[in-house]
Amino acid sequence: MESLFLERLRQHPLLCDGAMGTMLYARGVTYEQCFDELNLTQPALVQSIHNEYIAAGANIIETNTFGANRAMLETHNLGHQVREINVRAAKLAREAREISGQSVFIAGAVGPTGRPLQAPDEQRLSDLRAIFREQIEALQIGGVELLILETFSNLAELRQAVLAAQEVGGLPIVAQMSFYEDGHTLSGQSAARVAAVLSDLGVDVLGANCSVGPAMTLDALEEMIDSVKQAAVTSSPLFSAQPNAGLPARIDNRFFYVSTPDYFGDYAIRFVQAGVHLIGGCCGTTPRHIAAMRKALDEHYGDEQLQTTNEQQPTRAITIEQKSVSPVELEMLLPQQGTMTPLQEKLAAGEFVVSVELDPPKGLNPTKILAGATLLQKAGVD
Repeated sequence: MESLFLERLRQHPLLCDGAMGTMLYARGVTYEQCFDELNLTQPALVQSIHNEYIAAGANIIETNTFGANRAMLETHNLGHQVREINVRAAKLAREAREISGQSVFIAGAVGPTGRPLQAPDEQRLSDLRAIFREQIEALQIGGVELLILETFSNLAELRQAVLAAQEVGGLPIVAQMSFYEDGHTLSGQSAARVAAVLSDLGVDVLGANCSVGPAMTLDALEEMIDSVKQAAVTSSPLFSAQPNAGLPARIDNRFFYVSTPDYFGDYAIRFVQAGVHLIGGCCGTTPRHIAAMRKALDEHYGDEQLQTTNEQQPTRAITIEQKSVSPVELEMLLPQQGTMTPLQEKLAAGEFVVSVELDPPKGLNPTKILAGATLLQKAGVD
């Protein structure tokens, strides 16, 4: 059975969030710090960024786990906290969704290990796969609904990440390579070659992210899409694009990403027209870029078609009014004398009673907890 995420993605394009690292840096977190550790040390900060991207209109938010594999965490002496960091990151993203009351998908972000891969032997590849499997298992425990394997510059390493995800199983796989200005990966593969390998591996979604801006990312995606079409595979993958906010420009000895939100809004339409299904942003992008893409997609295709990833109850304003109740009205509201509720009857008869405690919602949206209470009642809970 196909996942809800893939079902929705086949119906219409979905919008992913933008950069996490860019936002953390803007909030005063230095690059010397381990961004992934912030899931434990500054969870409110991480969750606030998730909230901003949801408010901007993202259909998918990624966990703050790009570097949360054992190899990367060991550089900060945190290798023993792989599971804790990833599970907590997934929980923060899920809580942000609950607080917002919006239906968004939670994606587990998985990045490269940072280890050199010149002429890797079978043992080294096996070790890589084990590193990825450990992180992916933790993300799955945390409750992510898909995986985004991103910013890989070595196809052999990405292949091991895909194989690890498939070994764990149960989650849709988005696999993305980074391409440079010459249209090739750092390890020399063309976009067509990458598409062929990832398609043969059977990933659900393949694409490009990071390194370059929207224009060059679109070039890579068009090559990937053409390659898959020409191969005439029986089960064609879907496609994704999460470009940087352009190439960094040096201004007064500082580097800035200069692609504007409006520019990203224009390219959101171009990506969809080219056949891309999942779009979002990478380094340098902010909630403003995602909001511009959301606006462009809604204006071009209609918000009813693109904005909702799950059926949602319409938002209603609630007015609370104080009213005095007369003794006669109060008597009508209370149970008639001599009558008991079903629960009271079971207790009086000495029958076994089943009760279930429900945690209150994190935000103001009661839909989820009410749906759960209804299911429990139908199952026979008293």
